[in-house]
Amino acid sequence: MTTPTTGHNHGFTLRKNTSVFPWTIAVIATVLAIVLGILLVQQRGNPATAVEAGGKSDFKVHFEPAMAGEEKILEFVADTIAPDYGIEIEPVGLQDPIQANQAVASGQFDATIFEHQWYMQQSAEAAGVELTPTVELYQWGFGLYSTRYASVEDLPQGATLLLPNDVANQGQALWLLEREGLLGLDPDIEPRTAKMANVVQNPHGFVLKEADLLAMPRMLDDVDVAIGYVSQFDAGKVGRDKGILFPEPPRTFASRLIFGSEFAQTTDAQKLIEVFSDPRLQEYLATTDDPLVQGVLTPVSAD
Repeated sequence: MTTPTTGHNHGFTLRKNTSVFPWTIAVIATVLAIVLGILLVQQRGNPATAVEAGGKSDFKVHFEPAMAGEEKILEFVADTIAPDYGIEIEPVGLQDPIQANQAVASGQFDATIFEHQWYMQQSAEAAGVELTPTVELYQWGFGLYSTRYASVEDLPQGATLLLPNDVANQGQALWLLEREGLLGLDPDIEPRTAKMANVVQNPHGFVLKEADLLAMPRMLDDVDVAIGYVSQFDAGKVGRDKGILFPEPPRTFASRLIFGSEFAQTTDAQKLIEVFSDPRLQEYLATTDDPLVQGVLTPVSAD
């Protein structure tokens, strides 16, 4: 008796059709490419995609507590601009400029907005740290105040002028006086670095004295003119009607977004630079009616 076979021979061999898989992969790859292309096109208009992917999304940015308008600026940026770029900004105040710059240099704070590049150089040297200034943010209202005279033209021969005693801001005050034709500086000196000793022309016989910026409001009645920041005279309860000249400050004295030098080229720094470069910040400075900002912190000047 013949043992029956367990299979059936139909004249052909069964094989797996492996050609299905390459076609499937190709179709899937094509679909993914199309979907990704659509997503990229949709996201090009989103500011959050303008910054490089990666890094963190929460940032601490320092301001000078005595300058209340600086905190207002950071609050505006944090509430109105930063969310569109996918980040959060926490304003942090620290009064001491040396400690503040040390905190920025070490990365404890991500950046600061409280100083222009020339004061930064002076302060960073004192703190023994390396800082890098980047985008310009705003300018401080800076001018002449007097409780005795209503205009510069009224100043008598031999009037006493009170200037800031720190190098950076004394240079700004002297340069202001030179631009107004009230005195002349040594032509071999860069004006922004000028000191009282560099005055070579003083046709009005002005007596030049110096004091700490914070002391100027309470010293105003003892001199004919004091030259400093609007914010500090505001804080000292000196009315703006006592201001007799508010020229537009040179752009070189604009506040900068400043980083510790070792962090200035990072993806995270680029995120903050893009946020603070948003044109809405300059528009806010030009249009706000907040008394802590209006006339105190102004848009960056053209020159």
